[in-house]
Amino acid sequence: MPLAALSPMDQLLQVMKKLRDPETGCPWDIEQNFATIAPYTIEEAYEVADAITANNMPELREELGDLLLQVVFHSQMAAEEQIFTFDDVARSITDKMIARHPHVFGDDNAKTPDHVSQNWEKLKAEERARKSTGNEQTSALDGVASALPALMRAEKLTKRAARVGFDWPDIEQVFDKLSEEIGELRAELTDTPDHDRLEDELGDMLFVMANLARKINVDPEVALRRANLKFTRRFQFIEQELARNGKSASQSSLEEMDMLWDAAKQHERRKTTE
Repeated sequence: MPLAALSPMDQLLQVMKKLRDPETGCPWDIEQNFATIAPYTIEEAYEVADAITANNMPELREELGDLLLQVVFHSQMAAEEQIFTFDDVARSITDKMIARHPHVFGDDNAKTPDHVSQNWEKLKAEERARKSTGNEQTSALDGVASALPALMRAEKLTKRAARVGFDWPDIEQVFDKLSEEIGELRAELTDTPDHDRLEDELGDMLFVMANLARKINVDPEVALRRANLKFTRRFQFIEQELARNGKSASQSSLEEMDMLWDAAKQHERRKTTE
């Protein structure tokens, strides 16, 4: 059957199958495996997030296609090894969504997002328990992927620990802990600092920050991406203003760039009030 006669999804599946054909396919696609494609999968997910942050819908459509291609690529490689197929992937997530939404597909009467979230976590815990062999000790932290960005993983680890009662009772104690960690980091800043100790103390401080983010219901990854965008926007404003005067950042003083940084902030405030 010609590609044009197929549904868009079936066309994509056939294109990937053709790309992986050992005789007539693309040499680059043929030599890939799960491990070599994994970084691209992660990268495409971040590009989806970037398009959403920029509120660029045409770009989001394109990036979602790129991310879908990653799912198809992994599924094709698995099908070649007779492990699973794309249909198995789709069936698996469909079954999971039905099972995790008993308030939609069953008799549960969850009416609020909080109730839904509680049920979701309870069902996930039950799934993890079923997957356990019974011969190994289970942990409340099981299932938090080690490949997650470190800040995101820290927030998820603290959330899991909090569910079993390992948590500060109020936010002031988090601030106290943060002050303690800042002090410990300062103490390591000697004339001959130990790099491992500095790394350890900075990690502790960042972990407390992730805990603080959870406490105030802020996604730390989203917050940091937002700060990165803000810094980029303001620094580029500095570069543009310097360029108007025929200068570059390396030809400017810190004092001049600080003044332009403040001007960038004022420029942003004016734009938000217009």
